[in-house]
Amino acid sequence: MSNQNEIEKAPGKQEYNITVYTENQIGLLNRIAIIFTRRKINIHSLNTSPSEIESIHRFNIVVNETEEIVKKLSRQIEKQVEVLKVYFNTNDEVIWQELALYKVPTDIIAEKASVERLLRENGARAVVIRKDYTVFETTGHREETDALIKILQPFGLIEFVRSARVAIIKHSEGFNRKLREFEKAEPGEETSENEFLNNGQKIFTM
Repeated sequence: MSNQNEIEKAPGKQEYNITVYTENQIGLLNRIAIIFTRRKINIHSLNTSPSEIESIHRFNIVVNETEEIVKKLSRQIEKQVEVLKVYFNTNDEVIWQELALYKVPTDIIAEKASVERLLRENGARAVVIRKDYTVFETTGHREETDALIKILQPFGLIEFVRSARVAIIKHSEGFNRKLREFEKAEPGEETSENEFLNNGQKIFTM
């Protein structure tokens, strides 16, 4: 455990959010995971979801590493055929949230706590109320969802689960716009990827 803590606190390391735009292909997630495994890098959170672009999926991967390592990871991921674009950002550069659910005994919490005050002070809401248990839901940063765990422990917290992180880049103009511009671009000399392409007749004439 002490070795793990030393790794997490190593100089230059911080949390990075790696955003991957990709086609939805079978086996891609496994290949991306292998990139991290080979470098012995732990993935703290992984979320996959549809993106703002039809048929394009978006991965959000959270790691605790140096900027240099994250750059190398991003370049390696971008080499995958199905991957369209990869961004990486610090926590300060994204807006992010996690969802958490808490299950507690209904009779105990009703008897020992002001449920309305509990919900209001912690930004939570009751999503299921049954005779034997009540489920609360809250969203926020890790510190906020962890805080509610401590509050509910004295009331016999039965179960807790937290989702992977979802994040939006603050200052990005969006991959959607860039993709649309690329689709609308007319072929011509300025967009030619091969400097010899427009001289094909000269080059291949014997």
